[in-house]
Amino acid sequence: MSDAVVRRRAASYALVVALAATAVAGCSGGDEEPSSEPSTTAPATPPTAGPPPKPPQDGACYRLSFRQALAPTSAKKPTPCGEPHTSETYAVGTLDTVAEGHLLAVDSERVQAQVAEACPDALLPFVGGDRAALRLSMIRPVWFTPSVEESDEGAHWYRCDVVVVAGDGQLAQPDTSLEGALDKPELRDRYAMCGTAAPDAERFERVICSADHSWRAIQVVPYDARTYPGERAVREQLASPCEDAGLDVAADPLDYEWGYEYPTEEQWEMGQTYGLCWAPD
Repeated sequence: MSDAVVRRRAASYALVVALAATAVAGCSGGDEEPSSEPSTTAPATPPTAGPPPKPPQDGACYRLSFRQALAPTSAKKPTPCGEPHTSETYAVGTLDTVAEGHLLAVDSERVQAQVAEACPDALLPFVGGDRAALRLSMIRPVWFTPSVEESDEGAHWYRCDVVVVAGDGQLAQPDTSLEGALDKPELRDRYAMCGTAAPDAERFERVICSADHSWRAIQVVPYDARTYPGERAVREQLASPCEDAGLDVAADPLDYEWGYEYPTEEQWEMGQTYGLCWAPD
């Protein structure tokens, strides 16, 4: 859970409400912690009679459900990228499954951590824009590795896919590639992060801005601290820049609302070292 604050600036009063809001970061494969249940080592793979399974094709598209997009493996067949799809492969790489002479299981924490770092790092160069634009969007990375059976047959690839979270438990269905999407104003606005209500409201849901919405994430505020500075500190650092950001987009400089979301300590440890400013849209 992330925390949110909404304020209204008026000539005669200011209103402050703080409630919890659902974080979209937990809706992508980039925020799932690697499983620690499987053994971290595996016996050497015995010789196989045939060649290993072919790696997935870079640039392929798939029709995955939200649940399938969060799974560690995928057996879905590609679909034409010119037709509606929910995921697109933007990188395919090779896993390092040997450590200190031992063969690691493909589902071990160490192997999965490789992909959890490589795929997010490769996303920004693919979708374009800058890091702030990506954080203000609903574009997310997910990734897949071979199944244990495929790994036993010699498969050592990993696959990075890009998805767009349309809403709670829903994926958008682009009918074109997302390559360079954040460099294109129309696509950047279509897949931007919006909300069905103020971020502290009970009925708040993150949605893409092409859907019905009433609030929009308007600015990213990064923190300089290397470790979580505490809830009070992360809140205080957002108040002034988010008020200024809200004023910049306000129709009436004497009566306007703005809001902000700040990360919890758990989210900070998972890489969300920034806050978001919100305003009515």
